[in-house]
Amino acid sequence: MEFDKVIRERYSVRKYKPDMLTDDELGAVLEAGMLAPTGCNYQPQRIYVLKSDGAVAKIRELSRCAFDAPVVLIIALKESEDWKSPLEEGCRAGIQDVSIAADHMMLAAWNIGIGSCWVNYFKPSEVKAAFSLPEDETPVLLMTLGYPADDSKPARLHGESKQVDDIVRYL
Repeated sequence: MEFDKVIRERYSVRKYKPDMLTDDELGAVLEAGMLAPTGCNYQPQRIYVLKSDGAVAKIRELSRCAFDAPVVLIIALKESEDWKSPLEEGCRAGIQDVSIAADHMMLAAWNIGIGSCWVNYFKPSEVKAAFSLPEDETPVLLMTLGYPADDSKPARLHGESKQVDDIVRYL
């Protein structure tokens, strides 16, 4: 698919078919997350694939926004591995790095006919505890993955965007 078409047509899928992704499809999505640029290429993202019945049931108990997707990713930041600026205390690239990896995965998924939704409606501490994530890892987002249901459609506000002049400033 042409990149312009991918970014214009992709939407947050909230209704999925029950069919499981193939290993090749899931691998392609995960590889896109690995190929994403990160600060100094430190790759601090950690991706947990939830696709067993037990794991998916557990995440559905922790977030109502799993949307019955057959696969849910926990995308976490390994705090000890993100780039830290030597120029200013507290300036770190970890959240941005994880976000770039997630965006790459969402676009790669759509490119091969797989829907996704970026989910922030969960308590990171509960997800971390429930899945026994390491101490220095923090869940940043959940990402649902699956084939969009036949009656899936973009949310009401999906097609609305501000004008370029509203968000871009030339200095």
